[in-house]
Amino acid sequence: MKQLSRVEVAEYASWFRCLADPTRLQVLHAVATADRPLTVGDVVEVIGKTQSTVSRHLQLLAQEGFVVTEPDGVKTMVRVNAACMSALPAAAAAVMGVDPTGPAR
Repeated sequence: MKQLSRVEVAEYASWFRCLADPTRLQVLHAVATADRPLTVGDVVEVIGKTQSTVSRHLQLLAQEGFVVTEPDGVKTMVRVNAACMSALPAAAAAVMGVDPTGPAR
């Protein structure tokens, strides 16, 4: 398996750093498991945190590409970025030196 480049390592570290916060994981889980795009208010209801806290965590998740936000009038709709479902596991496999398409160890 090839060595990771500095660019890849920096990107993966940024992703994992973003996910290292328990509240951020709650927010991401709420969005990822919803059957429709959610408003910020919906996420507030689901996880029981303040609107400012949820908004800040959503902003960080959006910066890293885990969620996509779209304005809808006065509301902001949030949905999970489907590309995360393949990119994140592939990044973890690359860091661990495992071929994600090969047999498990």
